Amino acid sequence: RCTVHRLMRAAGLRGIIRAKGPRTTVAGTGPETRPDLVERSFTAAAPDRLWVADITYCRTFAGWVYAAFVIDVFSRRVVGWQLSTSLRTDLALDALEMGLWTRSHDGHDTSGVVHHSDKGVQYVAVRYTQRLAEAGAVASVGSTGDSYDNALAEAFNSLFKAELIRNKGPWKSIDDLEIAVAEYVDWFNHRRLHGEIGLVPPIEFEDAYYRHHTAPATAGAALPSLH
Repeated sequence: RCTVHRLMRAAGLRGIIRAKGPRTTVAGTGPETRPDLVERSFTAAAPDRLWVADITYCRTFAGWVYAAFVIDVFSRRVVGWQLSTSLRTDLALDALEMGLWTRSHDGHDTSGVVHHSDKGVQYVAVRYTQRLAEAGAVASVGSTGDSYDNALAEAFNSLFKAELIRNKGPWKSIDDLEIAVAEYVDWFNHRRLHGEIGLVPPIEFEDAYYRHHTAPATAGAALPSLH
C-alpha cells in the first residue's frame, strides 16, 4: 500500500473516502408486525424478487437534501429514486412509484416482489404500506437502527456519496443535485462495472438473464424462497 500511495501521490491521484454523517432514519410509532423476510441474506435468483429501499442525505449550500433509492438485489440496478428537501413520506413513495413504473414500462411484472426496508417512519406510513399492497408487493422490515439489516441499500448509499456527492461537490441546491443524480444513476445502471455480478453493469446483467429465459420469472413464484 505504501507503493500505491507513493505512485498515486506522484500522479496527483487521491482515493475516495467513505464517511458517516447525520442520521436519516426515524423509527415509526406503534407496533410493527411485518416480518424480516431477508434476514441479512441479500441474494435473489431473478429480477423483481427482492428490492431494498433506503434514504440518505446530501449537503448543499441551500441546506440538506435527502435522497431515496429503490434497488433490485438481483442486478444491483437502481429502479427508482427521488430527491427532496424534507423527509416526508412522499420522498420514499415517489422513489417506489418510479421503480414500479420502470418495471411496468419494460413489461415486467412486480407483483409479489419482496420490498425490504428499515422501520423508518416513511416506510411504515399508511400511504406507503397501502401502495405496496396495491402493487402486490410483500413488505419486509429489518430492526430499528441496525444497518446490517439493510446492508445492501446502505452499501449503495455509501458508494453514491463517495462517488458523486463528495467527489463531485460542492452542490448549490437541490436543482443542481437532481441533474447530477440523474446522470449518476444512468451511469451506475448502464456503465458501472459491479464485482458482485461478474464485472458487468446492472442492465447488461439483467439483459443476459432475460436472454437465457424464454419468459421473465414472476416475482410471486419466488416468494417461498428468495435465494
